[in-house]
Amino acid sequence: MYREKKASGEDALPSIDSIPHSTHDEAARQKYVAFLRKFVMADLSQDMRAVYENTVEPSFRANNGESPQHALTVRKAMEPKTFYKTWSSLRYNAQEMTWNSVQGEVERALPALIDVADKVAKQTPAGGTLRLNPDLSIPKAVSALDIHLMPGCFYTEYLEEDVAVGAVYAHGTKVFSGALRPAKNPGKGGVADSIAHYLKLKYPNFKPKRILDLGCTIGSNLLPFHRAFPDAELYGVDVGAPVLRYGHARAEARGIAAHYSQQNAEDTDFEDGMFDLVVSSFFFHEIAVQSTKKILAEVNRVLAPGGVTIHMELPPASAMDPYYNFFLDWDAYHNHEPHYAAFRQQDPISLLEAAGFASETCGLVRIPDRGGVSDEEFAAFARGEAEAPQHSNFSSYYLFGAGK
Repeated sequence: MYREKKASGEDALPSIDSIPHSTHDEAARQKYVAFLRKFVMADLSQDMRAVYENTVEPSFRANNGESPQHALTVRKAMEPKTFYKTWSSLRYNAQEMTWNSVQGEVERALPALIDVADKVAKQTPAGGTLRLNPDLSIPKAVSALDIHLMPGCFYTEYLEEDVAVGAVYAHGTKVFSGALRPAKNPGKGGVADSIAHYLKLKYPNFKPKRILDLGCTIGSNLLPFHRAFPDAELYGVDVGAPVLRYGHARAEARGIAAHYSQQNAEDTDFEDGMFDLVVSSFFFHEIAVQSTKKILAEVNRVLAPGGVTIHMELPPASAMDPYYNFFLDWDAYHNHEPHYAAFRQQDPISLLEAAGFASETCGLVRIPDRGGVSDEEFAAFARGEAEAPQHSNFSSYYLFGAGK
């Protein structure tokens, strides 16, 4: 049974993001972890590729008559190497440290966080809504493991009306990408901002009335669509109640009327053809391929004629060389994302076609992060006059999608 929390009111409430405060030592640790991740993911990763190209690959070729042709072959050749073992250990520990570095401030502020989220849900000053379903069955892809090594994953509730994992996710992701995000175009960038402005430039007549984000967590990749399409109604679904509570409070504090609901994206309660734009970000690689197929069929159902669906994901294995596939698939073995590699083996266009989208409307494109290029460079890309950077740490995004 759904429980809808909606009320009117104009009381001023603090931004839920601003409630946790780090101590001096916590802030120093967070900065250290951010730069440790940058060192591991950028600097050491380049050195590790050099180890492969200068030592591992020539040795393998000498023994086998050819270079490794698959990510698994590269992995088996790299795993015994001390450099890889050290890099992998550092990466794993940096991932755990990311979340641990913000847990203290979240735990201290948790009563205040829950209080603000509850008040916002009752007052809804911006006019958004929050629908929770306590009877929803949490899919095994979410409940079996702490995805990204984040304690509690996206759904665990430790207290009544809990928002703890939403807060850990919000503040932890700042540490996660803090030293890696491009800063050429301050105040811009990220997945949703980049996709939204790409759509505006590429299709100037496209003006969606309703936008749906799948696996929205706290709405970080939903709310930026408001800036590009201010007249559109925003909707987000996720299976985790704590992240939805947090995301709803966040949207209301920013004056954005977003509508969040706790649903499994495989089978939603939205009407046929309700949305003009359906999006997701880093979502499908965290679920089984069979679930991906069901969700894309559901996307087709809720998408209006003339609508667009577009999903930011990891590049398919067919588009990358064996070494980079090995590098990307590390998460499948060590970051509690077991479906990661299997998803990347799929052909996104074939998945869309199987969901009922016409072949001629399906496509795959790589776009630059809007924060890493100037506005003119981004516009030149949208016009087809420039090429996006190669895939690396937040420099560009792979999108697959279709029209209806």
